Amino acid sequence: MKQALVDDTEDVSLDFGSEEELALRKARIRHPLATFFHLFFRVSAIVTYLFCDWFSNSFVACFVTILLLLSFDFWSVKNVTGRLLVGLRWWNQIDEDGKSHWVFEAKRVPTIAASTEVEAQIFWLGLIICPVIWTMFFFSILFSLKLKWLALVIAGISLQTANLYGYIHCKLGGQKTISRVTSRLFGTTDVPKSTELQPMG
Repeated sequence: MKQALVDDTEDVSLDFGSEEELALRKARIRHPLATFFHLFFRVSAIVTYLFCDWFSNSFVACFVTILLLLSFDFWSVKNVTGRLLVGLRWWNQIDEDGKSHWVFEAKRVPTIAASTEVEAQIFWLGLIICPVIWTMFFFSILFSLKLKWLALVIAGISLQTANLYGYIHCKLGGQKTISRVTSRLFGTTDVPKSTELQPMG
């Protein structure tokens, strides 16, 4: 949707309309498919975990289904929804010497296709709340002694916490505290350049 250019003699700026129109544009979802799949796989995994006994008596079928949903969620959030909804991206790369480097990126300048406030809120809420839910499942398993689900719940915590950590690092990239944690985690004395926030092109 094109914006009308207004010339106010001294100040030339884009006319974004009234405050109500601005609020509506902020609330608008520009990437509905990405927003849907950001929540679909992770919510489906939780719902399937809670109610899988209603649909199937096979533990293996439930286990594999939930693990697939968690894997799809990890891939889509890491490679698609983070880039589209909040302009962040992270990954690991191996250089020519065989050394592993973590790269964290953020868009420097917002574009027309940038996310709205609602999309960003949905992204971060989904990213934070779901690992908390899987952590609650972990403690419920320990108390109820249903240890056959333990490996699956640990996988859910691990996959979703990895994305949460990666995107927090993208958001706060360059801060000394995060860099120190990364250097301790991977056993390096000097933090590689790739752990600093890099602008997305």
